[in-house]
Parts: sequence; C-alpha cells; structure tokens
Amino acid sequence: MDTMGRHVIAELWGCNVEKLNNMDFIEQVFVDAALKAGAEVREVAFHKFAPHGVSGVVIISESHLTIHSFPEHGYASIDVYTCGDLDPHLASNYIAQELHSTSSEVIEVPRGMGPVQPKKVAVESN
Repeated sequence: MDTMGRHVIAELWGCNVEKLNNMDFIEQVFVDAALKAGAEVREVAFHKFAPHGVSGVVIISESHLTIHSFPEHGYASIDVYTCGDLDPHLASNYIAQELHSTSSEVIEVPRGMGPVQPKKVAVESN
C-alpha cells in the first residue's frame, strides 16, 4: 500500500515530570529524534508555559514532529509525521525512551492514500 506519508500519534504516560517541564531538554530530544530518523531539520519552535508544560514543533523537510507536555499528569502527546522512506517510529520510540515513559498508546495513520472521491449530496429545497 503506497502512501505519501506515515503519521505516528503517541500518548506517553508515566513520563519524568522534570523532563516534561524542561523546554531546552525537550527541544534537544526532538531535534535528535528527527536526526535519528534520517530527517533534515528546517526550523525549531518551542514554548514554555507557566506554571508548567511545553509545546513545540520541529519542522523537517519530510514534515514535522510535535509535542504538548502535561507535567502535572506525567503525560505527553506527540506526533511524528514523515513523508518518503523515513520511519516515524524511530523518532517516536526515541522520544518515549528519553522522556522515560512507562506506558504508551501508539497509532500509525497512513497519509495521502489517494485522492478523495467526493460523494454527491442531495440538497432539499423548501
């Protein structure tokens, strides 16, 4: 089955609270994760919230990696979307390992499977 990309969506639980609240650490982990997957990093933007939490994105030539962390719950939601031959699980697994996640739920969504075939919708007139 050919796709334009693979999108990994991961729910990471039991993460290290200090790491989830450390913007510089998370930024470095995400850049390293992109590089480990063989991606070309283009731009990096992260934001630290008060009193806690980090959101950020690493834009790669092949798409993106994102995070929203919730240190108060030991939880992080991450997305790793890659196009071409890159394996997004390499990056996703690395991130989970570095955040010391004790459990996770991971799904992969194939992207760009083909053109959407619009359906005709009957419109009622009054």
